[in-house]
Amino acid sequence: MYIVPEVLIAGLVSPADAFAAMEACFAAMARGEARNFPVVREALGGGRQYGFKSGLDAAGGQLGVKAGGYFPGNAARGITNHQSTVYLFDPETGRPIAMVGGNLLTALRTAAASALSIDRLARQEARVLGILGAGHQAQFQLRAAARVRAFGRVVAWNRSPEKLARLGAVAAELGLAFEAVSLDRLGAEADVIITITSSDRFSLRDAQVRPGTHLSCMGTDTIGKQEVEPTLLARAALFTDEPAQSVSIGEAQHAVAAGLVAASSIVPLGDVLTGRHPGRRSDSEITLYDGTGMGLQDLAVAAVALRRAQEVGTALSVAL
Repeated sequence: MYIVPEVLIAGLVSPADAFAAMEACFAAMARGEARNFPVVREALGGGRQYGFKSGLDAAGGQLGVKAGGYFPGNAARGITNHQSTVYLFDPETGRPIAMVGGNLLTALRTAAASALSIDRLARQEARVLGILGAGHQAQFQLRAAARVRAFGRVVAWNRSPEKLARLGAVAAELGLAFEAVSLDRLGAEADVIITITSSDRFSLRDAQVRPGTHLSCMGTDTIGKQEVEPTLLARAALFTDEPAQSVSIGEAQHAVAAGLVAASSIVPLGDVLTGRHPGRRSDSEITLYDGTGMGLQDLAVAAVALRRAQEVGTALSVAL
């Protein structure tokens, strides 16, 4: 069995690697060659969340589980609030193959999935990127989005505006103009909007989003979370990573429960990748990607990390 510790991940998996892994993962799902298992998610009190995401990718030869969650007191301890580890197993025998640090991998795969949705669903001429949220993941989202569209400007909003400074620094590094704005301005100016918050009440209203916008809603991954007004989903073409999760723990949970959206209308992004669905149908259509986060995504990037670590000789081998 191998161990690939968190400290090595940055030197093993790039944003481009994560993007390619998401393409392969979503396409395998669309072909029926990979499936996620039911998510286990539990509240621990004090805002803490812990759970398990797992799955089997027969095409990639990956079986495993990510264990981890959200611990809001960690920042004060000098560690990231999101903590996770990915465990890989031999799909034929069930024997453990590897234990891989999952913190950076989670950030990379989440941003890559969002960027993949932008690449396949946003208008080609999109030039203004809007971001709701200023946490750790927001910086990864900005970098990944900038890889797939030639954005010239970033407009951002956060409940605590002073926290946007870090996001502005990343924009400057990328050569992008940056401005903190109201939600009204963000919706009126942005061609692409990424929501990456941990809110239990929506921030972005339906009326604030103009026709032709693409939204990547990436923060809702638990029952009760919510980032956008449910009526917005009713006038958008809806896409997701995993339809069952979109309805149960994703942004669509609220719109479906209210009878505004039929679960059957939510399209797996993998269907766009494989040509089963055309994706965006017009420049005026609003497209919305509900990124709930899947176990298969974690397995895909963990497998890349393991392979690279084996190639360069940094994977730690331990006897069972």
